Amino acid sequence: SEDRSDIHFTTRASGICYNTVKYRFMLASQYIQSEQIPKDIRAVALTLEIAGFEAYLVGGCVRDMIMNKTPKDYDLTTSAKPEEIIALFPKTFYENEFGTVGVVVNHELETEQIVEVTPFRTESMYSDNRHPDVVSFSNNIADDLCRRDFTMNAVAYRVSTNELIDLHEGIGDILSQTIRTVGNPNERFGEDALRLLRAVRFSAQLGFHVEQSAKAAITELAYKLQDISKERIRDEFVRIIESDQPMAGLILAHELGLLQYIVPELENGIGVTQNQAHSYDVWEHNLRTLQHAADMKWPLHVRLSAIFHDISKPETRRFSAEKKQYTFYGHDVVGGRVTREIMKRLKFSKELTDQVSLFVRWHMFFSDTEEISLSAVRRLIAHVGKQNVWDLMDLRVCDRIGTGRPKAEPYRLRKYKAMVEQAMRDPVTVGMLQIDGARIMEVTHETPGPKIGYVLHALLEEVLEDPSKNTSEYLEKQAVLHMKRDLVELKALSDQGKQKKEEVEGYELKEIHKKFKI
Repeated sequence: SEDRSDIHFTTRASGICYNTVKYRFMLASQYIQSEQIPKDIRAVALTLEIAGFEAYLVGGCVRDMIMNKTPKDYDLTTSAKPEEIIALFPKTFYENEFGTVGVVVNHELETEQIVEVTPFRTESMYSDNRHPDVVSFSNNIADDLCRRDFTMNAVAYRVSTNELIDLHEGIGDILSQTIRTVGNPNERFGEDALRLLRAVRFSAQLGFHVEQSAKAAITELAYKLQDISKERIRDEFVRIIESDQPMAGLILAHELGLLQYIVPELENGIGVTQNQAHSYDVWEHNLRTLQHAADMKWPLHVRLSAIFHDISKPETRRFSAEKKQYTFYGHDVVGGRVTREIMKRLKFSKELTDQVSLFVRWHMFFSDTEEISLSAVRRLIAHVGKQNVWDLMDLRVCDRIGTGRPKAEPYRLRKYKAMVEQAMRDPVTVGMLQIDGARIMEVTHETPGPKIGYVLHALLEEVLEDPSKNTSEYLEKQAVLHMKRDLVELKALSDQGKQKKEEVEGYELKEIHKKFKI
């Protein structure tokens, strides 16, 4: 990179940050390619610049581009005030007290994109540990960068000149994968306690390490999470769970004293040893179960079910003198209730709460494949729903990997899957036909009797041979013809239908077994 200018000046932001800093401009070519930035974003920035204002991309989008990642969204900061921003664009909305204007781009298309544009600003003290008491607009980008949480998020990129501004050595921290606060960590975390959890979330999402003085401040100020709304805590917790490294994130949250203010029940599993089937205590088993769900890119409800599935093992653990090992009878039932309480406390939606607590309740389905019947499998499907059963099977896979066992699927698990698929397939019965006994009696004027069943099975044999014949019109005509046959001939056709049914069922079952290698 090429240093464009060095300007020393004193700035004040947040009522706290007095610093003499080196105002560094550098060409961005080494880190950011201009073609990375969507045309609509560039257009908004350049519109502001042409009108005589400064405009910078800032925050996570700049960090992601330096890391050669595609940002999920783009935030702009500018020297323009809200009313000046609004005057430059045909469609905007402005409904907050922090100066952020939503600029609607592509509004002539079916889908609209919102670009958030915020004036440079300074902030006063945070009396509620979450929001600044007073927000003031500034004409200086340095003031805006000084108020930000972490150095990696305090790098600005000016689209019009292809320049980066890095006052706080954020680029170096990005390249060294370090999470460091802008300024004094105690002051920065003291302003907004949610930043305590954001540091852990960024660590899990990005794979960065938290710098030592920031760790010390987080540990000291962890209690301030009590002042943060459950909804905000839930959102950060979900982002950790949905990251690529949720296990590392939750371990860090525990080490820094934060997890006790999020899901303290998880920490009850620390040091709770299990029986010979498990290589880890309950705490680590839950974490490893979750991590496998993340490794497989499975959705949030499976990941939450994974971290909570054995949440109640500590309170249900008993030592069996007969078995000479610990038992955890009922931990699935108790765990389902506890999971529901946790998710209600964290303000999860009712739908997700119901789904995850249901998975925890039923994660222990079956134990001996030799004793499982299809009727038992069907009862399980009835309990959890067809739409959930395969995700429940994925949870069972995570649970198994979480014990420390090899990743290769064992016979038992393959047998479970085969039986689930067998139970869920459409049965081969006369119920498949586009006609029933009542309609046969109506079109043939026949009274109830065995001939009705014979006709149904005779029709089934035809449909299994040629599914295109399964229409009401064809079957009604055939029913009339069949009913004219004598009883012996009709029964023979019926027997052929039953035999064909058994052949089809046998073939389908063979294919299922082949699929699951059992």
